[in-house]
Amino acid sequence: MHGQKKRRKRSLEGLIELDGFRLSWQLLSGPQKTSVHGYKGLCISVRAEDGAHRELNLEYPMPNKRTGVGALQLPQRPKFSERTIAFGIRQAMLAGWDPGSRGKAFVLKVMS
Repeated sequence: MHGQKKRRKRSLEGLIELDGFRLSWQLLSGPQKTSVHGYKGLCISVRAEDGAHRELNLEYPMPNKRTGVGALQLPQRPKFSERTIAFGIRQAMLAGWDPGSRGKAFVLKVMS
């Protein structure tokens, strides 16, 4: 590998405070095509800052952009903001996710 630059993994993560909870979020995966599930949108993991409580996985729908020949176009860098994440967390709380509870990961397919 002499003379080649190493690729750096792009890690997107941050902290958000919502309804008295300090939550950390991290981008798990961007939009992609999988052999099992077909096209899959953006996926973000959210958990309490201490990391000892129930995890939330927010799954966003695949963007519906098409190329000139009609195939789905995968975006290179997904665009999202803290407002998008906060909206998804509020939807999850309304659906029954409690950041202070324990148990297996809560998966929510976010509807725009």
